[in-house]
Amino acid sequence: MFLRQVLFADRSEAGRALAQRLLQFKNERPVVLALPRGGVPVGFEVARTLDAPLDLVLVRKIGAPFQPELAVGAVVDGDRPETVLNEEVLREFQIPQSFIAEESARQLAEIERRRKLYLAGRKRAPVEGRTAIVVDDGIATGATMEAALHATRRANPKRLVLATPVAPADTLERLRAQVDEVVCLATPRLFGAIGAFFEDFRQLSDEDVVDLLRRATCAEKEPIAAAAG
Repeated sequence: MFLRQVLFADRSEAGRALAQRLLQFKNERPVVLALPRGGVPVGFEVARTLDAPLDLVLVRKIGAPFQPELAVGAVVDGDRPETVLNEEVLREFQIPQSFIAEESARQLAEIERRRKLYLAGRKRAPVEGRTAIVVDDGIATGATMEAALHATRRANPKRLVLATPVAPADTLERLRAQVDEVVCLATPRLFGAIGAFFEDFRQLSDEDVVDLLRRATCAEKEPIAAAAG
């Protein structure tokens, strides 16, 4: 039986703690790229501490047909939308390519909906030549993060950093080869659901994401006022 091991009060607290570990990049003109929805409150705190712009990596998990929480892969938005698959899971459970194609199309449609809602009228933060810090509220299998890292690497950052409050050590080891640096606060030996490590892990709404992006934009324009608040 998995025992709940609370490490953080909520995503905001985890973001503030993570930001302290990322202060070394503050003078590198970093850009913070969060995975919505859960990664946005974490990324907001990181961006505020580093005086960095906050933007999104729009990526969606492809869940197995018999167990949606099991990641078969993920799709990520961009000029060239990309699907990253977990070949081991595909082989083990004999998941047909027809399912992957249908689910990829469905998730890309959801990404497009989110892109229009979250990013309408927003100027995208430049990534090329900068330190890109890709942030999520936690990592389990790593399929979604892997797709996000692929997409971010295509934008030619000077340095690519993976940052998360909590993740399994073996998943981080697999992802380490794709980035220049990994910053993770905790790697529990017994790893169940990510939410087990948070006191408050409520589902975020689209409105929450839009509000945090708005607040981040205001903070960029008025950093002194934002810090005081």
